Amino acid sequence: MMMRDFVDGSAFNFEQGQRARKLFAAVVLAALDDAIADDKKYGNGPDQIARWARSRDGREVLSCAGIDPNERVVKGLMEFVAKGVRTSVALSREESERRHAAEEADAA
Repeated sequence: MMMRDFVDGSAFNFEQGQRARKLFAAVVLAALDDAIADDKKYGNGPDQIARWARSRDGREVLSCAGIDPNERVVKGLMEFVAKGVRTSVALSREESERRHAAEEADAA
């Protein structure tokens, strides 16, 4: 009886941890989208994401999202922002292609 309670508690804690990790990952994606918007508007997106990722709050958010906040990661974030592809599009290429086809069909 006690072993089952321990396993149930561990499974619950694991699920809670996974949910928290997803929440922090969403914050990282929002920061990337903000930096992409800044890049289009002011041309300083890669610098903005690097400053955020190196800040205490940025490192904390990256860590809570399960991402090691090292310099290699910062460079990867900067490269992603420089490409200018919004995270929603990058994460769902199929959905993006479907929408693009639908837009072309509507325009015709």
